[in-house]
Amino acid sequence: MAKTASASIPASDKAAALRLTPVSRETEARLDRYVDLLVAWQAKTNLISPTTLPQIWTRHIADSLQLLDLAPDAKRWLDFGSGGGFPGVVLACALAERDGASVQLVERNAKKAAFLREAIRITGGAGTVILSDIGDYVDSLQAPVDCVTARAVAPLHMLLDYAAPLMTRGAKALFLKGQDVESELTEATKYWIIEPRLHPSRTGGHGWVVELNQLERR
Repeated sequence: MAKTASASIPASDKAAALRLTPVSRETEARLDRYVDLLVAWQAKTNLISPTTLPQIWTRHIADSLQLLDLAPDAKRWLDFGSGGGFPGVVLACALAERDGASVQLVERNAKKAAFLREAIRITGGAGTVILSDIGDYVDSLQAPVDCVTARAVAPLHMLLDYAAPLMTRGAKALFLKGQDVESELTEATKYWIIEPRLHPSRTGGHGWVVELNQLERR
C-alpha cells in the first residue's frame, strides 16, 4: 500500500528537493522509508495537508532539511509539536550519521506520537519521541539543548514562551514560518526583546526561517 501510494509522488519533486538540500545516499534511503510510512498513515490519520502530498519532498522534506545548515554544529535538537514529523523526523534521519546527535520530538497527540515512534523505528533516525505538552516537558528538562525547532505549531510569541528556558541556557531557535512572519514578529516584540535573523526558505514561496540566538522578556 505504501509503495503504491508513494509511487504517485512525482520523481521530479524528490529530485528538486535533493538539489536544494543534498543528503547522503544513506539519509536519502531513510527519507524514502519515512515518506512511504507517512503516505500509508495519511489514509487514516491526517498528518499533512492532502493537497501538499504530491510536493512532499519540496514542501516538507527540503523545508526541514534546510535547518541543518543554519546550525551546523548542533547535536542536541528539540522539536516542538512534531506532528507528522516536520522537521523532527527529517532532522533525525539526517543526523543519524553524526556521532552523539539526537532529536527529541515532543508531541501531545497520542496518534501522532505513535506515528512518530514508528517513523523513528523504521528509518533508524536519531530521535526520541516524547508524548507530552510542550510546556510541561520543557519545565522538566534538565539536559542542555543546542537547537530548538518548530513548524506550524503556534504563533511566534507563544513559541518563545516555550523556548525561553532553553535559550537562556544557550540554545538557538529556528522556527519555520509562512507569509505572516512579519505580523508574528511584530506581535512577539510586544513581549520579547529579540534580534531575529530572517532567512528566505530555499523552497521558495512565502516561507521563512526565523533564527534567534537570544531573547529577553520585556
